[in-house]
Amino acid sequence: MANLRFEVVAEAFKKKPVNVVEPAERPSEYFGKNVFNRQKMYKYLPRDVYEKLIDVIDNGARLDRSIADAVAKGMKQWANENGVTHYTHWFQPLTEGTAEKHDAFIEHDGKGGMIEEFSGKLLMQQEPDASSFPSGGIRNTFEARGYSAWDPTSPVFIIDDTLCIPTIFISYTGEALDYKAPLLRALHAVNVAATDVAHYFYPNVKKVNSNLGWEQEYFLVDESLYSARPDLMLTGRTLMGHDSAKNQQMDDHYFGAIPERVQAFMKDLEIQALELGIPCKTRHNEVAPNQFELAPIFEETNLAVDHNMLLMQLMKRIARKHSFRVLLHEKPFAGINGSGKHNNWSLSTDTGILLHGPGKTPEDTLRFVVFIVETLMAVHRHNGLLKASIMSATNAHRLGANEAPPAIISSFLGTQLSQLLATIENADTNTLMAMAGKQGMKLDIPEIPELLIDNTDRNRTSPFAFTGNRFEFRAVGSEANCAASMIVLNTAMAEALTDFKCRVDERIAKGEEKFAAILQVVREDIRTCKPIHFDGNGYSDEWVKEATRRGLDVENSCPRVIERYLDEDSIRMFETMNVMRRNELEARNEVKWETYTKKIQIEARVLGDITMNHIVPVATHYQSQLAKNVQNMYAIFGKEEADTLTARNKKLIKEIAERTQYIETAVEELVDARRKANRIESEHDKAVAYHDTVAPKLETIRYQIDKLELVVSDELWTLPKYRELLFIR
Repeated sequence: MANLRFEVVAEAFKKKPVNVVEPAERPSEYFGKNVFNRQKMYKYLPRDVYEKLIDVIDNGARLDRSIADAVAKGMKQWANENGVTHYTHWFQPLTEGTAEKHDAFIEHDGKGGMIEEFSGKLLMQQEPDASSFPSGGIRNTFEARGYSAWDPTSPVFIIDDTLCIPTIFISYTGEALDYKAPLLRALHAVNVAATDVAHYFYPNVKKVNSNLGWEQEYFLVDESLYSARPDLMLTGRTLMGHDSAKNQQMDDHYFGAIPERVQAFMKDLEIQALELGIPCKTRHNEVAPNQFELAPIFEETNLAVDHNMLLMQLMKRIARKHSFRVLLHEKPFAGINGSGKHNNWSLSTDTGILLHGPGKTPEDTLRFVVFIVETLMAVHRHNGLLKASIMSATNAHRLGANEAPPAIISSFLGTQLSQLLATIENADTNTLMAMAGKQGMKLDIPEIPELLIDNTDRNRTSPFAFTGNRFEFRAVGSEANCAASMIVLNTAMAEALTDFKCRVDERIAKGEEKFAAILQVVREDIRTCKPIHFDGNGYSDEWVKEATRRGLDVENSCPRVIERYLDEDSIRMFETMNVMRRNELEARNEVKWETYTKKIQIEARVLGDITMNHIVPVATHYQSQLAKNVQNMYAIFGKEEADTLTARNKKLIKEIAERTQYIETAVEELVDARRKANRIESEHDKAVAYHDTVAPKLETIRYQIDKLELVVSDELWTLPKYRELLFIR
C-alpha cells in the first residue's frame, strides 16, 4: 500500500501540460461560436419571427407560440450545420446541479424510415419525470408528471453533439421545482419596482435589469492523488489530513505565476467558455496552494447564473482532460482558505447604472442615495433570510472561519458614503425641505464629488460590501447555484422599493413636493437600516455581541438558519412579490434539510470506513513493528540500557494504543448517533440532530487521526498527505 502511494505521487509530479489547440481567430471572433445568439437568430429566422423573439427577450413580451415552429426550424438548421444530432432541455433542479435528457432529431416518416425533425412543440416544453428530482413532497412517486419550458431570455447553446435549451422546471400543479422559475419571477418583480422608483428621476426609463458578476474560486488536485483519497472522491473534501509544514503562510501563491499545467487547463477552459458565450475576463492564483479563480464580465443575472452553472460543468470535464480534478467544495482542506463565489450585484436601466455614484445633477445624487438606502433596507429586513440563501452543509465550514465573511449579514459602506448618509439623516427638517424644489434639489455636501472615484477601502470581513457601483455578496459558496442568493436579494429589493414608493406617493398625495417627500422617506430608512451598517472587523467576538444587541441574526447552525425561509416575514415577501408560495417554500426547506442530513451522513459513513479499514490497521501495524523492535532491543541489550534505548518507541506504542482506542470508541458512538438521528421522522429535526450530535464527532475523530499521521511511519501511511495534494505542479 505504501509503495502504491509513493508511485501515485511520483506519477503526479512527472505529468506534463496537455497541448491546447488554440483557435486561429482572436477571442472576439469566436466568442459565442456555439451559441444561438442574436447574430445567428438574424441569419436563421424570418425577419418577423426574429423581431417578435427579440421583443420577448428585450421587453418581456409574451412568447407567441405561433412563432415556435419557425424558431425551432432555424435552430435545427444551425445545429445540423454544426454536427448536432440531439437536443435536450437543460434545467436546474434542486440538486444544486443541472439536469438534461437527450433526444435525437428523429421521428418515423410513416414509410418505414426516419426523418430529422424538431418542432416548436418540442422546443417549447417537455415532460421530465418530476418524482425523481427533489421536490420536498410536492411530487410523489406516483405523481410523476412535470414540465420543462423554454426560457427564451437565455440563449440556446451546443455542447458536443447536443443542442441545449435552457428551461424552467415546474410540477404538473404549477409549483417551481427548480431555481430558474423563481429567479425569473424575482427579476420581474425587481424590474417593476425599480422602474417605478426610477421614474421619479428619469421618466423615460423602460426597464431595470439586475446584473451579476460572479467570481468562481476552485481548487485543482492531481487526478491520480484524488483517486487515492476516498474522502475526496465521495464527499468533495478531506475528512482527515494534518497541516503541511508549509501551506499558505508565506502568501507566495496569491497572484503568483500560474503553474504550467494549470495554465494549459485555464486556456482550454477559457476557449471553450468563450465559444459558449461566457465572457471570461480574469484568472489568477488564489491565496491557498492549488487554489485559483476565474471571473467574467458582468451580465444580466439570469444569463450570468446559467453561465456559472455551465462553467462548473465545463471545469469538471476539461480538468479530467488535463489529469486534474476540480474541487468546488467550500472547504476541501483544513487549515487553509476555502473557496467562495463572490456575487457582485447591481441594478441598471436602459440608460445607466442605478447604484453608480452621483452624477452632475441633484436628481442623480438623490437617485444614488435612494437605491443605496433601499438596498440596505432589503438587507436589514431579511438579513437572516439572506444568510439562509447561502447556507449549506459545505459552506458552513467556510463561513466565519477567519477567511470568509462571518455568519452574520451586515453591510460595509466605507467612510465617505457613511458620512453622506449621516449628513442626510442628521439634517433638520427645514434643511431637507430647502434641498427640494420644482427646479430640482440643491444638495451641498462636500463628500459627493469624491464619490466619483473609488472612495472606499475593501473590507474582506464584510459579507455584503459596497464596492463603487455595486454590492459584493461575498458569502456565497463556491459550489452553490448563484440563483439561490439572487432570488432572495432581488425579491427583498423589490419589496423595499415597492414599500418606498408607496410611502413617497402617500406624501405626494397629501401635497408634499416630490423631492421633499423622497428625502423624508430616505431619511426615515437611513435610521431604520442603521443596524445592518457595520464597517469594522466582522471576525471579532465583539461584533457577535454587538450584532446580537442590534437584533441581527447570529445563528450559525445550518439547519436552524434555513428556518428563516419559513418566517412569516419571508413568506409574506415571497408571496406579495409573486415569487414563491408558502407550499413551495415549505417544500424547498424539506429538500434543504434532507440534503444537509444526507451530506453529513455520507461523511460519517466514509470517515468510519476509512478509519477502520485504513487508519487503524496501518497504525496498529506500525505499533507491532515498534513492539517487535522493543523486544529485539531487550534481547540484545541489558535491561537498564534497553529501558533507555526503547523509551521513545514505548511512548509511541502507548500513544498509538490510546489514540486508536479513542478512535474505535468514537466511531462506535458516531454510528450510534447516526442510527438515533435516522429514526427521527421530521426532516428538520433529523437535520438538527445530525448537526448537533453527528457532525461534532467527525472533528473529534479527525483530530486523533491527524495526530496519528504525525507518528506513524510515512512509508506505511496509505493516503496522500496534504504536502502532496497541495503542491503538485
